[in-house]
Amino acid sequence: MDPKWNEDVPIYRQLRDRVVAMILEGVLGDGDALPSVRNVAAEYRLNPLTVLKGYQELVDEGLVEKKRGRGMFVNDGARLQLLKDERRRFIEKEWPQVVATIERLGLDTAELLEQVTQKSDAGDKND
Repeated sequence: MDPKWNEDVPIYRQLRDRVVAMILEGVLGDGDALPSVRNVAAEYRLNPLTVLKGYQELVDEGLVEKKRGRGMFVNDGARLQLLKDERRRFIEKEWPQVVATIERLGLDTAELLEQVTQKSDAGDKND
């Protein structure tokens, strides 16, 4: 996790978002243990209650489960649920802004798609 914090967003929320990113990127998989509250607090010099609050949001969202005396673990299907939620959020919130920008700039969508395809093909050749 990146130790730099954005002053505009509560740290517990940033911590929650970082764990979500780790799940989406496959760093944390189904059944994996989250780093302990104590370790995260010590490593990033945070109040343990701040870490716990971030983790509790994940529990409340059903992404993580708390196992008494053992820690917190990623629930089965958490990544799939996050992907579904993130895709929906993108389509509902971000995509309309992207479309508005494309229209405002008078960009040709066919050209944009062609550029994306070319970059994707170039990336595949470099792998």
